[in-house]
Amino acid sequence: MKIYLGFDDTDSLDSDYGTGKVARWFANDLPDGCRLWGVVRQQLLVDDAIPYTSHNSAACLVIESLRNGDLLHELTDRAVRHLERHAAAGSDPGLCVAAEGSSGLAGLTDVGLACTHRIVTQQEALRACSGIHLSGHGGSNDGIIGAAAAVGLTASGWYGRFIELEHLRRLPSELGVDELEEQGIRIMAMDRDAPVPKPADRVRTQNWLRPRLLGGQPVLPVVQQAPGVWETLGGRRGRKNGGHSAGGS
Repeated sequence: MKIYLGFDDTDSLDSDYGTGKVARWFANDLPDGCRLWGVVRQQLLVDDAIPYTSHNSAACLVIESLRNGDLLHELTDRAVRHLERHAAAGSDPGLCVAAEGSSGLAGLTDVGLACTHRIVTQQEALRACSGIHLSGHGGSNDGIIGAAAAVGLTASGWYGRFIELEHLRRLPSELGVDELEEQGIRIMAMDRDAPVPKPADRVRTQNWLRPRLLGGQPVLPVVQQAPGVWETLGGRRGRKNGGHSAGGS
């Protein structure tokens, strides 16, 4: 069973870390029998009418488990305590927890897509969460909007990029296509003719390896730099004052 756990609005202008880091830290609080598959960052609307801190992003953990029964309640309780410990003063934390196959996930995906191009209200997010846990834990509680969006977009399998995946942050700056595929990361050429990278080809990651979530799998878009040599698209962007994404996120 997969469980989606979304966080948003956990930091402030003065905090030293963002929502993505708070989400990744929760991997240390998982109960026995659970495994973190990955953490996916979702980019939401950037608009002057939304009081986000820097990039208006939310994060969703994808947790795998063979357990059932009260697992959702246990994960929710642990996540609430996690927010109590790590959410910054002045933030508006939100939490969303849903099991794979939940009937309300389709509605959350619709909310998530709406959050990428228009302002969404708390009431819209709450209405979409039929049978799914959605709660606010401080401030205006506007974080419930981004938390719901993060779960809906991630559960669809087609949006966002990984900020955690197995040994993602410990991989070298250059490695083979076959080595990446051993890590469960598919390589996709973005060149005009979209050739298929060979297993022995090398991939330069620019010291910032962040696969996309496509078709429910981690996929790394690359462009060819020379015969047998590829480079990842995108690169690290500096964090201004945090990852806080308040109202309308």
